[in-house]
Amino acid sequence: MFEKFSRGYYLGRLYVTPSPEERALIERTTHDRVSEQLYAAESDAATPDSLVMKLDTAHFPVHGDDGVPTETLAVPAELLDSLDVSNPPTLTEVFLAKADRAEQLLQFARPPGDDDATDDTGPFGPGGPRGPRGPGGPTGT
Repeated sequence: MFEKFSRGYYLGRLYVTPSPEERALIERTTHDRVSEQLYAAESDAATPDSLVMKLDTAHFPVHGDDGVPTETLAVPAELLDSLDVSNPPTLTEVFLAKADRAEQLLQFARPPGDDDATDDTGPFGPGGPRGPRGPGGPTGT
């Protein structure tokens, strides 16, 4: 499903579809298998709690759910509307952050020590998944 792409990412193709949920989801068995196969294989890095994917210019955590079809990435409709994805559901290239990169990205998901952040900045803090400096976040990736 995913193949090595770069030092920080794997590349895969999933059917991207809008979702009424507030978080991105893939089928639970797929989530667990990908996490085990790709993240556990990177023994020098800690295994993140959730997968982190990049679609267009947005990074976001992805969780497993039994209600999502196989090979489908269900993205919150509001986020999907802001991205360059034509005619969903459509087979789309997505990037899966490798374990060390995912851990870096998840550090920006919430302020340190604030596991129950409830402000309106979303899961990636001020600036949303693109970060405060525009497309791709602070590094432009």
